[in-house]
Amino acid sequence: MNFKYLLYLFVTVIVIWAMDSINLNGFFKKNKIIQARVLYFLFALALIYLITNFLWDITNTIEIF
Repeated sequence: MNFKYLLYLFVTVIVIWAMDSINLNGFFKKNKIIQARVLYFLFALALIYLITNFLWDITNTIEIF
């Protein structure tokens, strides 16, 4: 189970790094800063969860670790 925590940490760093390159200013209404940040945060959590579980399932399927 410790490997899954490390995988979560690794994927979190990668997702935050990747999402930093996205310019989402054109998608949101003016003066809706809090809603935009909440949506960005939820999008990041969803990506972290999906990618980590995908990689975890792959490692369990081919039994690497």
